Amino acid sequence: MEYGDIRYETQDSVATITIDRPQRLNAFTGRTVEELIHAFKCSWSDRSVACVILTGAGERAFCAGGDQKAYVETGSYGASETGLFEIEELHHVIRNIPKPVIAAVNGVAIGGGHVLHIVCDVTLAAEHARFGQAGPRVGSFDAGFGTAYLARVVGEKRAREIWFFCRQYDAATALEWGLVNKVVPAEQLMDEARAWAAEVTALSPTTLRFLKMSFNADSAQVAGQQRLAFEALELIGKTAEAEEGRTAFAEKRPPDFSKFR
Repeated sequence: MEYGDIRYETQDSVATITIDRPQRLNAFTGRTVEELIHAFKCSWSDRSVACVILTGAGERAFCAGGDQKAYVETGSYGASETGLFEIEELHHVIRNIPKPVIAAVNGVAIGGGHVLHIVCDVTLAAEHARFGQAGPRVGSFDAGFGTAYLARVVGEKRAREIWFFCRQYDAATALEWGLVNKVVPAEQLMDEARAWAAEVTALSPTTLRFLKMSFNADSAQVAGQQRLAFEALELIGKTAEAEEGRTAFAEKRPPDFSKFR
């Protein structure tokens, strides 16, 4: 596959996948998701790769979720080779690849971008990184790993706060809550991620594979809930309520959901 929305590099047994849409805060389209899946599967099959780093281009954003402007302009998240928007498949590939995945959060991780770092095995964050959800502002949600698994990470009360109020949290708060593993100055982020990845390359790959499977087994039942949730989200995305959220976002105004209560 010829990549246009991401960059894929391998060096010293580490694959680095970079979402490369800084002009849209690394928000993803259908094509972006398709490329990410392909890159993770290449990392999976490459026997020289021991660990994967996922990050975003530039200094402003790791990933701002689905490209809402593209949705308003075209009525979807854009075309892909399969014709499908496979964000659910991307979550599963990140969880199932039998190698540790490190999220290097170099800016905002909001909405679907927040879910991406959650499903990674560990998260390192730059000091200026910010975290949060935006779904209820634009008539969207992730009722799979983005909620149920998030609650396992930070606890029910904090997970509900994150979703119900759409607040943004700084890196220090994310560290305190257990959303991230370590916070470093922005200029040290990728060096830190590569240092963590280097530690992994010295360890038994088969052991790491089974450890990851063991950790995933405890939350595997969320996958069924996620399938139901994404089917519902596809239907809700076509409603006037969701259209109001997306349009308000594109017009940079508060949404008016009052008539939908």
